[in-house]
Amino acid sequence: MPNSSSVTEFLLLAFADMRELQLLHFVLFLGIYLAALLGNGLILSAVACHHRLHTPMYFFLLNLALLDVGCISTTLPKAIANALWDTRAISYKACAAQLFLFAFFVVAEYCLLTVMAYDRYVAICKPLHYGSLLDSRACAQMAAAAWGSGFLNAVLHTANTFSLPLCHGNAVDQFFCEIPHILKLSCSDYYLREVGALVFSFSSAFGCFVFIVLSYMQIFRAVLRMPSSQGRHKAFSTCLPHLAVVSLFVSTAMFAYLKSPSISSPSLDLVVAFLYSVVPPVLNPLIYSMRNQELKEALWRLMT
Repeated sequence: MPNSSSVTEFLLLAFADMRELQLLHFVLFLGIYLAALLGNGLILSAVACHHRLHTPMYFFLLNLALLDVGCISTTLPKAIANALWDTRAISYKACAAQLFLFAFFVVAEYCLLTVMAYDRYVAICKPLHYGSLLDSRACAQMAAAAWGSGFLNAVLHTANTFSLPLCHGNAVDQFFCEIPHILKLSCSDYYLREVGALVFSFSSAFGCFVFIVLSYMQIFRAVLRMPSSQGRHKAFSTCLPHLAVVSLFVSTAMFAYLKSPSISSPSLDLVVAFLYSVVPPVLNPLIYSMRNQELKEALWRLMT
């Protein structure tokens, strides 16, 4: 059986075997990728170019758009190239880089969504202290903490995963290099170390999830006490997009990693991974621009 020293490349899971379907997937994935780049690029440009949007909420939104671009650019271009050239191969180093970057962007995005929940909590529940609690220095530190958490997690999991000996071939049952599917190729006596690291990461993620839930409980309690219907509408218009993005991201990722092995299959894993790795970066710009009047006006001025 091959071990990690003899594996020079991995074979990713193909979306289809028929050439016509492969070309159809190429066109579909290319359209999705360009839509994600366009949507997030418009948000980046709007926030950077309009001084009215130079506030903590839009600063964090700019960071979210950057992470979305990085996340979808890690996985989808390789799938597009494989569909076009009818290949499944990815080199050992490219697979390690893909796993590192994907873990980096996903963890950083989740941490940033937690920071954005805190931003909304302070804005609605403690508006008089908003300027002091979320000044430019505090915002930069929280954003740097989110990016740094992603980097440290990515280093930890990439080093752990690719230090394991691989005893079960090189066929990855996923369209990109994902930690659980790389672990399936490792020897059964060695993979527990990486499983321990995953348990630690999930414990931290659960702590962030509890913080987000508690923040929104306080937010909704404060909003419902507002005497003005206009004030309630404005508060909901800034909170609901963030809540929708968190729900989409967390629900698909939790299903991908916590579903029972009895219901697992290559096709189901493929669809679920596509939902949590590709769909959120595409929908996030649309979700944030639908109910946010300031952002819609900035985007309209930018395009006209």
